Amino acid sequence: MSTFHADPLPVTQPSSIHSPTLSQSSRSHEPAAEKPDAYAAQGVIDKPDIEHTAVEDDPREWSWTRKKATLAIVACAAMCATLGANIYNPAIQQIQDELHATSQEISLSLSVFIIVQGTTPLIWSAISEVKGRKLVYLTSIALFSAACVVGGLSKQIGLLIGMRIVQASGASAVLSIGAATLADIFEPRERGTMMGIYYAAPLLGPSLGPLLGGVLTQVWSWRATFYFLAAFGVPLWISFALFKDTFREERSLSYQSALRRLALRQLEKTSRQGTSGQQTPMVGNEHEKRLVPLNNVVDIELAAAKVAQSQSTADVHLSLMDVNPFPPLWKILKRKNNLAILFPSGLLFAFAYSISYTCSKTLFAAPYHYNALKVGLVLLSFGIGSMAGSILGGRWSDRMLARMKAANGGRSYPEMRLESTKLCMFLLPPSVIAYAWMAQKHVHIAGLVVALFFSGFASIWIYASTLAYIVDANNGRSSTAVATNSFFRGTAGFIAAEVAVPLQTAIGDGGLYTIWAGLCVLLDLMILLVIWRGEGWRRAAEAKERR
Repeated sequence: MSTFHADPLPVTQPSSIHSPTLSQSSRSHEPAAEKPDAYAAQGVIDKPDIEHTAVEDDPREWSWTRKKATLAIVACAAMCATLGANIYNPAIQQIQDELHATSQEISLSLSVFIIVQGTTPLIWSAISEVKGRKLVYLTSIALFSAACVVGGLSKQIGLLIGMRIVQASGASAVLSIGAATLADIFEPRERGTMMGIYYAAPLLGPSLGPLLGGVLTQVWSWRATFYFLAAFGVPLWISFALFKDTFREERSLSYQSALRRLALRQLEKTSRQGTSGQQTPMVGNEHEKRLVPLNNVVDIELAAAKVAQSQSTADVHLSLMDVNPFPPLWKILKRKNNLAILFPSGLLFAFAYSISYTCSKTLFAAPYHYNALKVGLVLLSFGIGSMAGSILGGRWSDRMLARMKAANGGRSYPEMRLESTKLCMFLLPPSVIAYAWMAQKHVHIAGLVVALFFSGFASIWIYASTLAYIVDANNGRSSTAVATNSFFRGTAGFIAAEVAVPLQTAIGDGGLYTIWAGLCVLLDLMILLVIWRGEGWRRAAEAKERR
C-alpha cells in the first residue's frame, strides 16, 4: 500500500507555480488576492501576477548600467535583420549579371527573405520560453554569420537563395526575442521608452542598408555586402557569449505548462500506486491525514499544483510539445484585442517596406536619375523620422500611461498605453497623401524628403506603442506575442513587396499611396477600437483561460 502525503492544497493557478528554491526576491510585490474555496469549487482557479513572480537574481533589479548595456547589445543585434534585407538591394544588378540569374530568381531572393524573417520567430520564441534567451541569441547569430560567409562565396544563384533563407532565419530571432528580453528587465511603466530606443536601431536598416550596399558594391563587389554582415555578426556573438540571460522560468507560461504536465504525470503515477493497494491517495499534512478522492477536474488541478511546487527546475526538460509554436500562437490569436492590434502593426511594417522599395525606383528613374548613394541619402530621411518617432513615441507612451494611471487611482491596464497613438493618428494619412502626389508630380527632392520624414515619424510613433501594448497585454507570453507580431509583419511585408511595383507601374505613386493613406485611416480606426473595447475583450479571454 502506498500513500501520497502533502500539505493542504492552496487555491492557485497550477500553470503559475514556481519552484520553492526560487521563491525569494529582493523586490516585494503585492500578492494576488486569493479566491475563496467555493470559487475554486466552481472550476475557476485564481491566476496570480506571473509578471511579478518572485525569482532569484531578478533582472528588473539589475543595475541601470547593466540594463543599458543589455539594451544596447540587443538593439545592435536587431539591425542584422533590417540591414540584411536592404544592403542587398543596390547589388542586385551585379548579382544578376555575375550569377546569370533571371529576374524571377532575383525577386525570389528578395521576397523569401521577408517571409522567412516573419515566420521563423515563432520557432525561436518557443525555444526561448523554455531554454532561455541566451541560447537562441548565440545560435541565431552564428547561423546568420555563417550564412553570410557562404552567401558571399556563392557561385550559383540557387545557393545564394538558400543562404538568404538561412540568413533571414538567424536574423529574425533578435527582432522577436529582443522585445521579450526588454520585457524581462524593465517594468511596464518603462517599456514604452525602452521599446522605442530598441526599435530605433533596426529602423535605420532600410535607410542605411542601401547606402552601405551602394558604397560596398561600387568600391569592391556585391560579395563585400555579405562579408560586411558576417563581420558585423562576430562582435555581436561575442557580446551574447558574455551576456547574462534575462529569462526566468517562473515568469514563462510555456515553462510553467511543462512543469504542470510533469506534475500531472507524477500525480497520475502516484495515484495508480495508491489505488492498487486499495487505498485512496492521501492528500494532507502529517497532522491532518485527510483522504481526498481526486474525482473532479478541480481536485486534479489543485493536486497537480501542489506536486509542481516540489519539482526542481532541473527536472523539466524540453520536449517536442514545448517547442511546438502553434499552441501558444493560437492562444495569442484567439484574443480579439490581439488580433485587432496585430493587423495595424502588420500594415505599418508593410507601408515602411513599400515606400522604401518604390521610392528607390522613383528616384532611379527620370527626372531624378539618382545613383545608389543618393537614393540611400534620400531614404535616410525616412529612417531618421522613424528613429525620432520610435524614441519620442515610446517616451510619450510611458508618460501617458503614468498620467492615466495616476488619474485612475494608481490602477493601470495595457490599453491605457494606446492613448498615446492619437497624437499622430491625424498626421500619418496626410503625410502619406503628400508623398503620393509629390512623387507622382516629380516635385523638388526637398518636398519628398519632408514627406518621407513625417511619414516615418508618424508610422513608427504609432508602432512603438502598439508593440509595447502587445507585450503588456500578454504577460508570460511576451516572446510568443512579439513573434506573432513578426509573423503578421513578415506576411504583410511579403505581400507589399509582391504588389508594390505592379501597382506603382499601373496607377503610379499617386494612386498607390492614396490607397495606403486609406489603409492608414483603417489601422487608426482599429487601434481606436482596441482603446474602446480592448480591456473588456482581454479580461473576458483571461477569465476563460482560468476556467
